[in-house]
Amino acid sequence: MSAAHLEPYREPSSDVYRLAVGRLATGVTIVTSRLGGLDHAMTANALASVSLEPLLALVCVEREARFHDAIVESGVWGVSILPSTARATADWLATRGRPLHGQLDRIPTHRGMTGVALLDESLSTFECESTDTYAGGDHTIVVGRVLSVEISDRPGDALLYYRGRYDSLA
Repeated sequence: MSAAHLEPYREPSSDVYRLAVGRLATGVTIVTSRLGGLDHAMTANALASVSLEPLLALVCVEREARFHDAIVESGVWGVSILPSTARATADWLATRGRPLHGQLDRIPTHRGMTGVALLDESLSTFECESTDTYAGGDHTIVVGRVLSVEISDRPGDALLYYRGRYDSLA
């Protein structure tokens, strides 16, 4: 595509930026933590592998979200990479104001080595111990050392987020 087909925005608004970055297809995950005997969870697509030596990952968490304090204070977190069949789970855990108590009751989970809940239906999961946090606008970037990895023996299509909605490659 030539640049002539692109409409330039010299001082983009947050809406324009959201539209532009929405053209990057990302995987959908559930990030979990545990604090004070309660499970905390959120749907996230702002997740990245950082390093292979050492094994590091990062997740970006909105500072106003109640999940923020849980992940920062607990220092451990899990990631469950969702299959395309898990749209309802992604929607539920992205719902603002949902009850904190019992939010994972309808979702089959198991405990990882750190005690965080990991989703049974995942394509893969991993657990991290936070090593650093960085301010990033209205979010905190949480970097963690990968402590454990599980890979499903039932591979399937991943749930993707593209142009403001869930999708899959299938």
